[in-house]
Parts: sequence; structure tokens; C-alpha cells
Amino acid sequence: MEFFRIRRDIPFMRHALVLNVVSFLTFAAAVFFLATRGLHLSIEFTGGTVLEVNYAQAAEINRTRAAVESLGFGEVQVQNFGTARDVLIRLPVRGDVKQSEVAGRVFGALCQAAQGSVQTRPGEGDATRQACVTADGSEPLRLSRTEFVGPSVGSELARDGALALAVTVVGIMIYLAIRFEWKFAVAGIIANLHDVVIILGFFAFFQWEFSLAVLAAVLAVLGYSVNESVVIFDRIREAFRKYRKMSSMQVIDHAITSTTSRTIITHGSTQMMVLAMLLFGGPTLHYFALALTIGILFGIYSSVFVAAAIAMWLGVKREDLVKAAPRGSDPNDPNAGAAV
Repeated sequence: MEFFRIRRDIPFMRHALVLNVVSFLTFAAAVFFLATRGLHLSIEFTGGTVLEVNYAQAAEINRTRAAVESLGFGEVQVQNFGTARDVLIRLPVRGDVKQSEVAGRVFGALCQAAQGSVQTRPGEGDATRQACVTADGSEPLRLSRTEFVGPSVGSELARDGALALAVTVVGIMIYLAIRFEWKFAVAGIIANLHDVVIILGFFAFFQWEFSLAVLAAVLAVLGYSVNESVVIFDRIREAFRKYRKMSSMQVIDHAITSTTSRTIITHGSTQMMVLAMLLFGGPTLHYFALALTIGILFGIYSSVFVAAAIAMWLGVKREDLVKAAPRGSDPNDPNAGAAV
């Protein structure tokens, strides 16, 4: 489906050198910020305390977050999970306070905000539980679970996340090399790494929290970006088969121009959905949607001006993608040598 069709090919590759210099400078800045500032890792990677609190009525997240932040434990995460009455609270590791004390102080602050007092009551079996009891005997909230995430678990998650990223990159390179040609594989993987490093650079520069959700967004961007590159590479192969008299630059320009309508429709609709998550998804989805937003924008750019340009500079030509014409074929036949 096309909303419009561009009749004349746009000379994208004429500006490839200038735009790739800009890309290189942006990439270098991202690497610099990653090396100097580093990522602001979330509790999943650094360790910390996790509390599950159950409210009798739908929880007011902003009020709960304000009560926890007033304790000065640093950057905390407060979000709903399961139902509107269940709240998950994550707090970073504090060397000056025991983690058992952290949980007690947090629940005490929440209970105080609900105008109650903390009491220990019998639970299942011989266990006890903490509940917040008001003057009339009601329980506006109770502590369901407390868990400590150790730094060793966090470091293991960091290693597994880096391994997942590396395996994804290698898999994409192998796929492109098998489906197309090694020049496209090199161009595609450079473009994908370009997107990933720039996303990480944004998070390092602004010190946004890097969590498992953001890592999932980075992996999604890898797949999203390579899909766009594959579409363009497919059109380049088709154009080489169809237009024998065109130069490599002209073929690439034609391939990108012919996919412009599809790019606008696909990426425009995806970006609208991601922006909806960014604007209305709340703190839980904020950084996930932010990473996707940056990745989609740079993914379009890198597929056109990085992947295609690098393939051109590596010398991709018709003979790399199309079988040679059989002996005895008519050299004046415009379809001679075409492969189906």
C-alpha cells in the first residue's frame, strides 16, 4: 500500500558523506559519554530492596511515591503491578542503612501518610505480617512481601544482558551474510551498532535510568532497524536485476526512493504508538518508550544513510547479487542475466 509515489529518484547518496560525518561525530560523542559518565543502572543491575504493598483501595501512586522519596533513599521506583491496589517499590542499596531497616522505615512512612500506625499481626502458620492500622481498626495497607536483591544477582543480570546483546548482533550479521552478501552484512551490523550506541549515549549523557525494560527496548530496536535495512537491501537487489545501465549509486537511490512511502507509513504508525506510551504510559513505561523513540528515529536514518552508504563504499555491484548471464544470450536484451 502506498499513500503516494515519488516519480523521480531522490539523490540520497549525493549527501551520504556529509551525513555520515555527522553520524560519526554523534557516535563518537555517545562513546565518550559512555566512557566518562557511564550508565545509570537500575536496581535490577545494582541490587536493592523490593517491597510489595497491598492497599485496601486503589493506590494513589503519586502520593505513595512522595512518601517514599521524602525518606531520602535516592532514586526509587514506585509502580502498580497486578491490580490498582498492589504497589511495587524498589529502593537502591544503601551502605549506611541495613536493608531490613529500609523496609521498615518505608512501610512506616506509607502508614503515616495513611494516618495509621504499624502493627505486627499473625499471618499464615507461625509467620507474622506487618499491617497499617488506623484509629477505627481498619487496615488501609499492609506489607505483602520484602525482598533484597543482592549486587551479585545484579552483576549476573548485567552479564546476561550484555551476552544477549552480543548474540543478537552476531545472529543479525550471520543472517545478512547468508541472505545477501558480506558487504551488506558489514553495512547492516555497523548501522545497527550505530543505533544501539547512540541510544546508550543518550542514557549516559542525561543519566536516565537504564533498566531491564530499556535493555528490552534496545534489543527491539536492533530487530526493528535490521528489518528496515533488509527491506532496502531487497530493493537494491531487485533494482540491480531490473536496471542494468544504472550505476551502483543510482540503484541505491532508486531503491531508497521506492521504499519511502512504505517507510513513512510503517514508522509513522509505530512512532505514534510509542509516543502514546511515552506521554500516557506513566513512569513505568517512560524510559522504555523513550529508548524506542530514539531507536526508531535513528533506525530510519541509519538504514538509509549509514547502511546503504557503507554498502556503496564497500563496492557492492550487480555481479555480487545477480548471476552472470549464460553463454549465447543476447547482449542487447535488457533482461539478459536477470535472476528470478
